Amino acid sequence: MKRAFSRLCATLSFISLAGTALSSAYAAPASITPDMVQTGNDITPQAKLSTSGQDYIREEIMIPMRDGVKLHTVIVIPKGAKNAPILLTRTPYNASGRLNRVPNAPTMRALCPQGDGVFVEEGYIRVFQDIRGKYGSEGAYVMTRPPIGPLNPSKTDDTTDAWDTIDWLVKNVKQSNGKVGMTGSSYEGWTVVMALLNPHPALKVAAPESPMVDGWMGDDWFHYGAFRQAGLDYFTMQMSAAGTGPTIPRAESDDYTEFLKDGSTGRFATRVGLDHFPFWNRLKAHPAYDSFWQDQALDKLVAQNPLKVPTIWEQGLWDQEDMWGAIHSWLALKATHPSVPNILVMGPWRHSGVNYDGSTLGPLHFNGDTALWYRSNVMRPFFDHYLKGTPDPKFDEAIIYNTGENGWNHFRNWLTECGTTCPQYGTRLYLQPEHGLSFSRTLPGSDSYISDPAHPVPFLPRPYVMGEDPRWKTWLLQDQRFAEARPDVLTYETPVLDEAVQVSGVPTADIFAATTGTDGDFVVKVIDVQPAQTPDRPEMGGYELPISMDIFRGRYRQSFEKPSAIPAGQVQNYHFTLPAVNHIFQKGHRIMVQIQSTWFPLYDRNPQTFVPNIFDAQPKDYKAATETIYRGGDHASAIWLPVVH
Repeated sequence: MKRAFSRLCATLSFISLAGTALSSAYAAPASITPDMVQTGNDITPQAKLSTSGQDYIREEIMIPMRDGVKLHTVIVIPKGAKNAPILLTRTPYNASGRLNRVPNAPTMRALCPQGDGVFVEEGYIRVFQDIRGKYGSEGAYVMTRPPIGPLNPSKTDDTTDAWDTIDWLVKNVKQSNGKVGMTGSSYEGWTVVMALLNPHPALKVAAPESPMVDGWMGDDWFHYGAFRQAGLDYFTMQMSAAGTGPTIPRAESDDYTEFLKDGSTGRFATRVGLDHFPFWNRLKAHPAYDSFWQDQALDKLVAQNPLKVPTIWEQGLWDQEDMWGAIHSWLALKATHPSVPNILVMGPWRHSGVNYDGSTLGPLHFNGDTALWYRSNVMRPFFDHYLKGTPDPKFDEAIIYNTGENGWNHFRNWLTECGTTCPQYGTRLYLQPEHGLSFSRTLPGSDSYISDPAHPVPFLPRPYVMGEDPRWKTWLLQDQRFAEARPDVLTYETPVLDEAVQVSGVPTADIFAATTGTDGDFVVKVIDVQPAQTPDRPEMGGYELPISMDIFRGRYRQSFEKPSAIPAGQVQNYHFTLPAVNHIFQKGHRIMVQIQSTWFPLYDRNPQTFVPNIFDAQPKDYKAATETIYRGGDHASAIWLPVVH
């Protein structure tokens, strides 16, 4: 025991002495060399990391415009490139981010957007540029800045900015061959169309994809005068900051409830603070199709001058945002008989879907990757010809996917050869008694429903929050059985088809209706009803697949520019085109038409009482109305289908 106690004391004494020694060592180190001193700033933004393992050179440049404003531009060049063409996109969506899909990627293919793959493989130089006032660019941002003129008294617009940018690129990017092509989707597609108004001589080819061309007639902001409330979050995201701004804060978990409680869109906008945004105030002040909208409708402007640049206009057949721009620009130019190629491509895609995987969309499965097929077999050969001198692919004027047969159709003179050049052409599919549909006229009759703004028809099953719900990308393919069950939706249906019905062109709604109100909207849907039993895909049994549908604001039935009250109780004609189709209703299917008066909260509610500006409608203005749809006789409501005989 004594011996153990002695060992313990010795151990404790050693620990004590060692502790003293360590303390002394830390308190008075033997020496400090200069490399140990920690001063200054360890953040070194000027550091250059090695890029030897990358197969490209990435540069960020500030390109000066004619008024001195400099625009942030990202240029990606394949290493070793010589005499390479340039592919340019001008964007409000962050040029640096658009060319950084995989940060610091070892390959240009991984760095660039997915849709660029076919061009990277062919050695293209890729350029993205922030438009004025966005992200890294100088200057003031104006939403889809109008061309120089009455609406833009300055000396610059996105036409001059594109011209100055291309001029700088061909003079300063030494690896290029001096030839430029432009592409881009949505807002980026709008910048392509703006460049076409006065193209730089080095701009040799263009492909506007789902371009925003006419914001009132049928692109982002309105459809035939009905306001699309989904744009409100886009306003705050685009115009709260040079970068990405916030969405509008919600008190509710369902936008149906959120927008309903405020009544008009104007009251909602005031509550959430949108009155501080200049563009919202301009839009609110111009609810009709006046010169504010007409003077910046690009389909009209591109047709005023001869087309100088070979162009592919691309649009998705189920584009949930910009259904109007591509086809109407193509049609406007087609009417002028351009001497350079003016080509329309419509694929089975959502908005901007052409740049991603096109094998499926919602419930539909296609014959391979349709988007990649287009990029590889149409877009790149077209660009290669004008930028690299490869053989002319000599495409027909329209290349459109057949959504009933799952294959591409090529048309030398589309709309003419299909018998649908104008809305007055087509085969009338008449509304029938007992909610039937037939290509034969029937005896006079009518059907009615009550449209109540307090209980609008949802455009998707609830709940739904715009900007967050993934169904936004495919809502145009939503099974419409949820709407058919409502008493404020009229449904008409053919018998089971004993032979296929092929349609190719532009359907037209020709509705005769009376209302007990003094204003009102009409939504018309053309639907392909699948067979009750589909053994290979049982989830599609009875599926009501929308083929073409749109909304029309009744006050504009006589004039888009000068709205007028609807005379209560009197039959009026509502005649408007629906989105283009190229489809086969197969044998064993049915053709269905649905008619309703609300599509909420995507579109604002019509109070159904005529007021000068629906944005200013008061709660007392929102009234239920009885809508009566007439059939047969002199008031034979019908859908004019572009049937191919």
